[in-house]
Amino acid sequence: MRPPLITDPRSVPVIGTDEHLPALSEAHWDPLVLAAQLASAEGWQPPLGGDGGEMSGQAVLQRAAVLVPLVRRPQGWTVLLTQRTAHLRSHAGQISFPGGRLEATDINPAAAALREAKEEVGLSPEAVEVVGQLPPYRTVTAFEVTPVVAWVHPPLALQPDPHEVQDIFEVPLAFLMNPAHHHRHRVVVQERARQFLSMPWQGHGLSGEEREFFIWGATAAMLRNLYHLLARPLSSRA
Repeated sequence: MRPPLITDPRSVPVIGTDEHLPALSEAHWDPLVLAAQLASAEGWQPPLGGDGGEMSGQAVLQRAAVLVPLVRRPQGWTVLLTQRTAHLRSHAGQISFPGGRLEATDINPAAAALREAKEEVGLSPEAVEVVGQLPPYRTVTAFEVTPVVAWVHPPLALQPDPHEVQDIFEVPLAFLMNPAHHHRHRVVVQERARQFLSMPWQGHGLSGEEREFFIWGATAAMLRNLYHLLARPLSSRA
């Protein structure tokens, strides 16, 4: 049975935000702190694990990986994201991290994420320093996605693959790690209730024109899991 997909997320009502949760500061993603938190993530169960197993109708999910690129800019750390082209079969037009399914030649999720980032946006592996990874997220489209967190060192000479990537942009990490910007949505699709997060960002893409980038779904959920990881006390191991 076809999973209950959401085709127009902007039209789904916002039922609240999470402004009651504390905003994180740059101290939470200090390189040493981030490395320690990711090293302790093995066995950690993130709040948002995804609904792929339940809703996709498939017992075996396809393995995939995405790169969560944290870029050090003079004005502060940013997260590099892409907007997919409108004609793709999966997640057309959506905001996503660079990434894709694991191929037979990929020795691990990090290798897949680096390869896909090079193919999709021209991000050179030499500019990337992998720090660790978050637990996998299961999507309703039947993928088990491993987010690979990495520092990205400018200058960058990015070149989007016109078949897969419509736009490239960066969002301040401080904005994304503030739950007051995390909108909660609820909708009933095919008689099933679904909830998701969005993090709308007003910014600039490759054209230089300011517009809204609607970050939602799996990408927003993985960012929210990063928030929860960084918000843990450093001594926490569970």
